[in-house]
Amino acid sequence: MRERTEKCVVTFRTTAGAMAMEAACKGSGLPGRLIPVPRSVTAGCGLCWAAPPDSREALEELVMKKHLDVDGIYAIIL
Repeated sequence: MRERTEKCVVTFRTTAGAMAMEAACKGSGLPGRLIPVPRSVTAGCGLCWAAPPDSREALEELVMKKHLDVDGIYAIIL
């Protein structure tokens, strides 16, 4: 069984928002990947961006800079 660790999870209202986040993060060199939204969090499109918890501040700055359409940013154990 995989060890559960804390992650920073960004949720989206639309799949287009999730895809825009993926492109922005890859373009900026930020870590993470798109995963299905965990049951403990609700989101409109069913996808979220999961990244290490220490990247939260950089992700928040990217969201503001690129005007990305996010639903929420959470710290959860996955």
